Amino acid sequence: MRSPLVDRRHFMKAAGVAFLASLAPQAAFALSRADAVYATGIRRPDRSFALALMSEAGDFIAEIELPDRIHGLAASPATGEVAAFARRPGTFILVFSPDGSSGQFLINSVADRHFYGHGTFSPDGRFLYASENDFENRRGVIGIYDRRDGYLRVGEYSSYGIGPHDLAVSPDGRFLVAANGGIETHPDFGRTKLNLDHMEPSLALIDAASGTLVEKHALPADLSQLSTRHLAIGAEGRVWFACQYEGPRNALPPLVGRFSPGEALAFADLPEDITIGLGNYVGAIAYNPRDGLIGLSSPKGQGLVASLDEATGQTRSSRVLADAAGIAAADHGFAVGTYGGAFKGRHHDVAFDQHIQRLNEQ
Repeated sequence: MRSPLVDRRHFMKAAGVAFLASLAPQAAFALSRADAVYATGIRRPDRSFALALMSEAGDFIAEIELPDRIHGLAASPATGEVAAFARRPGTFILVFSPDGSSGQFLINSVADRHFYGHGTFSPDGRFLYASENDFENRRGVIGIYDRRDGYLRVGEYSSYGIGPHDLAVSPDGRFLVAANGGIETHPDFGRTKLNLDHMEPSLALIDAASGTLVEKHALPADLSQLSTRHLAIGAEGRVWFACQYEGPRNALPPLVGRFSPGEALAFADLPEDITIGLGNYVGAIAYNPRDGLIGLSSPKGQGLVASLDEATGQTRSSRVLADAAGIAAADHGFAVGTYGGAFKGRHHDVAFDQHIQRLNEQ
């Protein structure tokens, strides 16, 4: 069987300079023109893919052509650059400056690796970290890319788990956090989950300077099918994590939790109707520091958006929103996109993807 990973890597290599040139927006724009600017993946009616830059009013600012679907995004507060990560088992990362100041970089995965769809920048903007699959050795790794060398891959750390999905970095840059979803995959089998009967979900705190494991939180045996997927860094560097359950549909496991370095995991006590409304699946999580809120979204179940008090974990609000996908901090509350084409209440003839990245600070 020919791996789709190989086919996609060959396509990206063949595209070369012409492909990179096509990514540039028609005109540069200044982030100061809007109170908030967001980046998110879209699928157009003709099933082509692009990265959309959206205003705080829910209008399109620009579209960047893509060869395939992306998943997560990361923004560097130090440089303003944005990284868009191919959806698993994708093999490219696009790094660009929304204002056009530093051009674009196209990163291809190295042999025997593919990307898991997420990553993060170091606080100083020098390094880009990406969650990757060493699929032949059944282990998760964190690829390290150096901006000073044109985002050359300069090394990798273990993620200390299987199936690392989201990554985060502590505000001081000392620690990387890996949400090891615990699900084994291989590109020869596409997106098939190969070990649902013996998953190993965990959260790992890793020294960013050395790659050594600082602490690892494995989920208890009775929650072994609760995949730790997405992360948000809250107040004082507190790590919030959101999960997707792969077990029986009638179970109601905890879906959201938090921890600080040196502390045990603590799950938020969501009301039963919200757990049911989320469909045992939190698709995205975000932190709004101005309002002190954690936002959750899910396209499953009823389709739901909920907010929690970051300090206490108590539920503040919830609302039904069909196909709720990406979520990111707004000036107050959260900006949400949907698979049905809504973004901050405006409707467009596209499908917005699962994640949104706010590009400027609140």
